Amino acid sequence: MIRPKVVTIVLSLLTVIASGTVFFRYVEGWTWLDAYFFTVVTLSTVGYGSLVPATALGKIGTTVFIFVGLGVFAVAIQQFGLYTLRKREEHTEWLVGRLDRSRAANRDREPDSES
Repeated sequence: MIRPKVVTIVLSLLTVIASGTVFFRYVEGWTWLDAYFFTVVTLSTVGYGSLVPATALGKIGTTVFIFVGLGVFAVAIQQFGLYTLRKREEHTEWLVGRLDRSRAANRDREPDSES
């Protein structure tokens, strides 16, 4: 089962992308593809510059979109990094535990060298 936090983050990202696409489609009059492209390019901070809002509302909406979108995008990236870090820690703990068991088993098999 997918954890609720992951679902929330994915839905938030999709909502930001969808709302940005719809906003730019109707405010700037761009095609759906251009509006989507501008939304993703802006959200990812790539900023090719091939599309630029021409209307005052489009420019104000872009600044709001940048702040809101980057916040959601940053949380998504942070959560992905945290998940990756947790998995690495779990794997390291598993390896250390296995190494300890292996060392203990080797000690039990070795003959006493004190005699």
